Amino acid sequence: MKDKDDKEKKMREIQILEQNIQNLLLQKQAFQMELSETKAAKKEIESSDEVFKMIGQLMIKSDKEKLGEDMSNKEKFLELRVSSVEKQEKDLIEKI
Repeated sequence: MKDKDDKEKKMREIQILEQNIQNLLLQKQAFQMELSETKAAKKEIESSDEVFKMIGQLMIKSDKEKLGEDMSNKEKFLELRVSSVEKQEKDLIEKI
């Protein structure tokens, strides 16, 4: 009887780990999409003479250098997030 309970417990643990992996994959996908959009925006900033920044529903003319720096910082942050999620994903896969 105890053997059966142990197996059921392990199966539940594996299911929870698999759900956690699925959640991480969704997070990773969202971060990767945002990273891709950020890189595209950064490229556009570099090739534009005038740049604008969206603030709420307003589009405000912005300093090209400052906006480029903001995009670079956002890109670094998102790369860190993707890396962190990948590490968590690897750890969960090893646990399974």
